[in-house]
Amino acid sequence: MENKTTLMTLGDVCYITDGAHAKVERQVSGIMYLTSKNIGDGKLKLDNFDFISESSFSKLFTNTKKAQRKLQAGDVLMGIIGTFGNCYLYKETDYFGISSSVAILRPAQSKLLPEYLYYYISSASFKKILEKFKGGSVQGYTNIATIKALPIPIPSLETQKVIIANLTPLDKKITLNCQVNKTLENMAQTLFKSWFVDFDPVVDNALDAGFFEQDLEFSDELLRRAEARKAVRESADFKPLPEDIRQLFPAAFEECSEPSLGLGGWVPEGWLETKLSELVDTVSKTYPLKTVDEVIFLNTGDIENGNFLHANYSKVDGLPGQAKKSIRKGDILFSEIRPKNKRFAYVGFESNNYVVSTKLMVLRAKDVFNPLFAYFLLTLNQTTDELQRIAELRSGTFPQITFNELSLIQFVLPSTGGIMERFVSLYLEPFFEKSSSNRQENESLVNLRDTLLPKLISGEIQLNENGAEIANAVLI
Repeated sequence: MENKTTLMTLGDVCYITDGAHAKVERQVSGIMYLTSKNIGDGKLKLDNFDFISESSFSKLFTNTKKAQRKLQAGDVLMGIIGTFGNCYLYKETDYFGISSSVAILRPAQSKLLPEYLYYYISSASFKKILEKFKGGSVQGYTNIATIKALPIPIPSLETQKVIIANLTPLDKKITLNCQVNKTLENMAQTLFKSWFVDFDPVVDNALDAGFFEQDLEFSDELLRRAEARKAVRESADFKPLPEDIRQLFPAAFEECSEPSLGLGGWVPEGWLETKLSELVDTVSKTYPLKTVDEVIFLNTGDIENGNFLHANYSKVDGLPGQAKKSIRKGDILFSEIRPKNKRFAYVGFESNNYVVSTKLMVLRAKDVFNPLFAYFLLTLNQTTDELQRIAELRSGTFPQITFNELSLIQFVLPSTGGIMERFVSLYLEPFFEKSSSNRQENESLVNLRDTLLPKLISGEIQLNENGAEIANAVLI
């Protein structure tokens, strides 16, 4: 197969514009309206987005000679302000509008296939080019004129089809691993909440012991939980905990001095009120940047809800001023800014080549406390909700917290470590082991994709169009 490649600019082979510039009235329902923060690498991040009305959508997103902003299948979207450089391929099933923080690249499909365009501008080599044109020290940005001038190699359509066929299996495996990790995470969070927030094993024991038959002034929240638990226990698919685990939990509740703790101020008998400062320390050790040429730099936007969004190396002399802190395996990274955005992650790997922003708190579990357990406590919805409430009470440009506020957050925990140790060994360690394995595999797959792409473009590697060689290697 002839493999002639022509170097062109994106403006030569794409219609390029951006999303709505006009002020848009947000609503609580309607049509999704997304910004660059909602564009992930190959996916949409829909944990926090807005809606607009049908009439606003029809007005703002049309395809006319003057502007073509109504998205269509095959458009490639790229974040150009804020969350910078992430790309997403718009599908037939998608339906949403976008702000001007997102660029639209619409390929001329007689020369350039959408999937090839997506793979190329998602590649590490293109992102290195893009990074040179990034303005702003903290919030990255670029403009449409710059995007139009960026280079892209254009092989024949036949070669583009071969590239697509051989890279698609890698993407499918990456997506599958992410889905598995999300399922595992949801299971672990559900179990954690059941044991240490809703106290289900204690409620079960208390029901069996007749605790709720006593003439005590139980809180409404505790009584509601007991009734809900009765219904669960009566269901056909109910599976009680093994007896040896149930015996670790008390069979009674007691009233504590803080009504916001436990279930309306009622906590498992013998459990202790504990502040976060008793569980973790904040660490701020400066990374020795003068000893290396490149590091992986993590800013607040580079972690999200337990995920590390990149593992790309950056030249030390090009790092921003806030790139200072070193981290180690077992640390917890937690953003000071907008806790509700869930910019946190657990460092489950050796991290000598990482440096993180001063806007990320580096939290380290005290010697007597398991770091995985501390991470799950910190990332409970009720914890992040409380931290967001505190952050919004402070004056400043952004809702922000410090370790002083975080350290005062209270929990109720068992007085001995047996229950926590059992939970970690039964659930958290297996979850993180499998999750870490999947993440490492994804990093390898991304590296393979980035290695294959230029070699397939140049013809250095010749593969067929059915993708069987790559698919078999990846999916067995």
